[in-house]
Amino acid sequence: MSSKRIREVFEQGQGVLQLVPTWVPRSFNEPGRRLRLHPDDYYAFGLDRGGICERWIGSVTVALNGPKTGPTEGMSFVLADPEQNEQILFADFVEELGADLIGPGLFEKYGTWPTFAKLFDYDKPLFHHLHLTEEKANKIGRHGKPEAYYFPHQYNAYLGRFPVTYFGFDPSTDPEDIKECIRNFAKFDTRITQYSRAYRIELGTGWYTPAGVIHAPGSVVTYEPQWNSDVNTIMENVTMGEINPPNMLTDCTPEEEKNDVEAIFSQIDWEESTRPDYKAKYFRRPIEKPQTQKGLTEKWVAYANEWVAAKEVTVAPGATVKLVDQACYGALVVQGFGQFGPYHCEAPIMLRFGQPSGDEFFVSEKAAKEGIVIKNNSKYEPLVILQNFANNNPEVPQTVE
Repeated sequence: MSSKRIREVFEQGQGVLQLVPTWVPRSFNEPGRRLRLHPDDYYAFGLDRGGICERWIGSVTVALNGPKTGPTEGMSFVLADPEQNEQILFADFVEELGADLIGPGLFEKYGTWPTFAKLFDYDKPLFHHLHLTEEKANKIGRHGKPEAYYFPHQYNAYLGRFPVTYFGFDPSTDPEDIKECIRNFAKFDTRITQYSRAYRIELGTGWYTPAGVIHAPGSVVTYEPQWNSDVNTIMENVTMGEINPPNMLTDCTPEEEKNDVEAIFSQIDWEESTRPDYKAKYFRRPIEKPQTQKGLTEKWVAYANEWVAAKEVTVAPGATVKLVDQACYGALVVQGFGQFGPYHCEAPIMLRFGQPSGDEFFVSEKAAKEGIVIKNNSKYEPLVILQNFANNNPEVPQTVE
């Protein structure tokens, strides 16, 4: 795509880009069918690819989805011309605009937009797994994956079959027991979660999960700001009757370590995974910002870590506000309709696969600092927007209240 066209779209949007939905299939688990996608479209990639269980937001990352993964699978596109349905890869905007889009700080440090967010939607709990630290991921040419969770009410009228998340292991756990689980992954049901700790999910709250901490997310739709990567080591071999094949244990392990139990075990951050005060350190209740405008409520929902942040913004019915932030961000409208900067915005009821929507945007650093005018055109419902940031917003709380 030409540099001229990209800059035209950027200028026409006054520093704000409208993105189209990015659907991601997974070969494991089952779709929870709460992503507001048409019921006929959850297997749009083909039955052999599995169901659509995730929507990625503001992504420049290709999904780690096996040999049939498409070249841009998981990557976001900008809706350049709604009338012609002209779409341009978001990564091309990041590459062409650089600091004009993401700000000089992020561009100089990372050379790209280093994070994204997703909605994941599984009817059953996910397997007990971990994401590699930066050090471990670099061994396979990838980045680590710390992540945060927030459980929005708007997507969770149904909580799935098991709305409970396992985090880490009980502090009394013997490491040798976990090594035995790894050693016997392909032999019998190791029931690894019997060594873990379970927490019932509370809507409207969240968690931070460092890379290296083993966890098994529960069956609610989760808004997940995360680092720019898709690396997993699955250590649970049977999840609610579903067998996880042995390759899922070693897909993200260097070739020379695939049969090395000690090396696989070392991917676990044992200290953090067995932390006695795990909930006190990593559970996140929203922190409300002081109100500066009538009709505007802002709550930090992901914070107090060195990687990602997120905020929930609520605009009261009929109100017009100016939303000012100190860094670029991705935005997802989860309830209501109105105006977001120069764009009409609306939370979808039901989308067809491949259909554009009016609920996803990316705001440049300059536009964020100048402020986005948001108008709620409903007389009855709030307009609710989730924002995900990288690690360069100085307003993000650094401690847990």
